[in-house]
Amino acid sequence: MMKAQRDEKYLQTMVAPGGVIVASTAAAFEEILLDGRHVLHADEPKAAGGGDAGPGPYELLLMALGSCTAITVRMYAARKKWPLDQVIVNLSQEQVHAEDCVNCETSETMIHRMRKTIELIGPLDETQRARLLEIAERCPVHRTLTSRIEITSELVPVSS
Repeated sequence: MMKAQRDEKYLQTMVAPGGVIVASTAAAFEEILLDGRHVLHADEPKAAGGGDAGPGPYELLLMALGSCTAITVRMYAARKKWPLDQVIVNLSQEQVHAEDCVNCETSETMIHRMRKTIELIGPLDETQRARLLEIAERCPVHRTLTSRIEITSELVPVSS
């Protein structure tokens, strides 16, 4: 016998502090993303069989990197009382085969290349601009993505 789908309010109560829950919806690839306070949607574009109800997983990853970069830069500039009016981070991502790969069909030989351009708006001098670029490279999400990452997966036991 199949369990009924859990509703959004119930799932919100299950979110551990600092964690998130992602749950399927009735739509083909649409997912709801819950953090205990907010609800977002992720989906695949229509061309991939989804309903385009939200950003795709890689777009969400880029959004996480971009928002962390902008917040980190703004926090630093505010502490220094530098005249930064706005930060605009433009990101893109592509997967490219490593130039020297022997077997380019396996995921271990793929490079995920992310491009991040940062526009700093405000009357900053060149020294301040250069320092803010250094700070942008130190945002926590950037550091996470460029460090060794270990991910474990386990199934929830079936309850009788």
